[in-house]
Amino acid sequence: MTSLSKWYVNRLQAPLAALCLFCEKPSLFSHELDFSCKKNQFQVKDECGNTEYLSSSLGVAAYILGGDYSLGQEKLSVLLKTVEMSGKNASASDFASVLSSNVKHLNSKSPTFLDYFIYETMTLKSFELGGSLCAYWKDLHKHPIIRQTLRLQVPTATKSVFDEFKYAVAIKVGILLKIDPTVVFEALEKPKQADHGDISLNSFKLKLKEKPIELAKFIKEKYITDDLIVECNVIGTFINFRANKDDFRNKVIMEALTKNSEYGKNKGGEGKTIVVEYSSPNIAKPFHVGHLRSTIIGNFLKQVFIFNGYKVVGMNYLGDWGKQYGLLAIGFERFGSEEELQKDPIKHLYNVYVEINKLAKEDETIHDLARDYFARMEKGDEEALSLWQRFRDLSIEKYKELYSRLNVEFDIYSGESLYEQGMKDALKILKEKKLVKEDNGALIADLNEDKLGVAVLQKSNGTTLYLTRDVAAAIDRQKTFSFDQMFYVVASQQDLHLQQLFKILEKANFDWHSKCHHINFGLVMGMSTRAGTVVFLEQILEEAKDIMHEVMKSTPEKYAQIENPEYVADVLGLSAIMIQDMSAKRIKNYNFDPKRFFAFEGDTGPYVQYAHARLCSIERRAGISLPKDISTLNLDLLVEPCVFPLVDLISQFPEIVVLASKTHEPCVVVSYLMQLCRSISSALDVLFVKDRELNLAQARLALLVSAKQCLSNGLKLLGLVPLERM
Repeated sequence: MTSLSKWYVNRLQAPLAALCLFCEKPSLFSHELDFSCKKNQFQVKDECGNTEYLSSSLGVAAYILGGDYSLGQEKLSVLLKTVEMSGKNASASDFASVLSSNVKHLNSKSPTFLDYFIYETMTLKSFELGGSLCAYWKDLHKHPIIRQTLRLQVPTATKSVFDEFKYAVAIKVGILLKIDPTVVFEALEKPKQADHGDISLNSFKLKLKEKPIELAKFIKEKYITDDLIVECNVIGTFINFRANKDDFRNKVIMEALTKNSEYGKNKGGEGKTIVVEYSSPNIAKPFHVGHLRSTIIGNFLKQVFIFNGYKVVGMNYLGDWGKQYGLLAIGFERFGSEEELQKDPIKHLYNVYVEINKLAKEDETIHDLARDYFARMEKGDEEALSLWQRFRDLSIEKYKELYSRLNVEFDIYSGESLYEQGMKDALKILKEKKLVKEDNGALIADLNEDKLGVAVLQKSNGTTLYLTRDVAAAIDRQKTFSFDQMFYVVASQQDLHLQQLFKILEKANFDWHSKCHHINFGLVMGMSTRAGTVVFLEQILEEAKDIMHEVMKSTPEKYAQIENPEYVADVLGLSAIMIQDMSAKRIKNYNFDPKRFFAFEGDTGPYVQYAHARLCSIERRAGISLPKDISTLNLDLLVEPCVFPLVDLISQFPEIVVLASKTHEPCVVVSYLMQLCRSISSALDVLFVKDRELNLAQARLALLVSAKQCLSNGLKLLGLVPLERM
């Protein structure tokens, strides 16, 4: 072999100079090469007589090192830096061209120079050569080193099919622009208009020094399509990428079928704990519609967080302490009935509470008696606590019946009463930090400088308030669960209360105060019974069930096939109420409109349940089943125009799960399910399964089963049971 030192006279000698730093002997090369130089080109001839013409000495380096020779990372870094210093685009192109032609030399057991080069390019953010490499190697996103490295850098929670296509775009665009592909990945989204493409990138979001429009044009000009991304177009600052429809369709359906009830689930929250406080009724009082909103929104958050991989503690923080229980005890002494208490404890205790409040309006001494009774409770009086404990236990048992009907389970039943000692400890901490002061015998926290007014933590008679108990509860929960996030699902009327709580925790220097969040919501307007009386949830649910039962009876043939029509009617009634409640952003007030809620058409709960039941019916009556080995499905037979919008929606479900966990908005899932139902309805007008050729029927059934799985998983996130017959 000719000595490399003779080529120092070449105009691009820097790369070879670097090469000589670690390649001093001919024996290091994997085979003998013969070099000659004509008109600034290197002619390379190997031992078999094959000749290549390379325009730079860097190309020679790549040719030599592109085989099985393993290069140390330290020496590779020297070469990369030298190449970047040379600043010759031709060199980089030559280098990449030769490397890409040596992909066949990759050996998983013994990393090659190409592996090291890619690894260094990605991890050291050395993107100078990456653009050229990208241009010459269309399937760059498939490289194992790229995948291993990007798995650590791209914060993808879902690892879905859609992510795979985004991943391919992010790597190429990142390397073309010489920026971290993570930045590109985070900026990729679905186009607002489906006909624009499948993946969209707004160049403005990259926040680079170049003008966004010019940047978009540059990406369009340089981007090399591949087997995943087949087209790249520009509209203003948006670069739109179109996926290989056939490949995308097949992968989405296979993923949905394979993962089944786990489809959409991810590990984004793995190792993290979230506490969700929701429902939280006052004991001895009937469940009203305000509690319904807290309960179903809180349960939705719990299910969504679990689906995102978090460990979730669902907590029912009962209102079970305060002067009102002194008032209830005084009332029970006067108006209570053991027989009525056993029959329906919540209803009876509520009636007692109403009666004693009427009496208290006429006789002020009743309030004094109630305060005295509660003071006995705080001091640990056994007789007073015994009656209170009985009311509490009976209330919880009754609530559990209703929660079961709502498909809601709590991990913990907590309550204000559990923090008697915790309140004392909390007040002590706040006093030590000089956050409270005495005002006419009461203890207050002056939050006027934060525009939050004055917060009373202890009355002049020594009794505590909700705020004191909430401070103690927050401290206890952090000690118990070491939560990463805690959510209070409470109506917007409590905005000030929660703001005061969080501000006190902040001023007390609890570093976890920023992990506490208020999930607020608006009011339900006009939700009353037919009789127009004060509304309680159980009455509303019964009326909803009766309405749905009447609708079901209107089709006798279908009604006869339902095993448990009472149960189905109840689920439909719940679906109507809950989906309507969650169909808009939670902060909005809404009007309760039974005629619209209980319809089987339009964006309603029964409409979603009907779509799911219809798909179940098609599967039952198809006369075929999917093959045990689903890889044998011929999904290429799915060519009808209605297929691709449906596949696109199915592919979005994992992203919807992540989005719902970030926005804390149930309407994200509800809106998605409505779109999915409409797409399913359109597809069912065309994609008949029964009595079709077997391969075609199985392919269509696979698509419909995938859509059904999305509906099922989505309904469960909302806290609803998917119906198979109705």
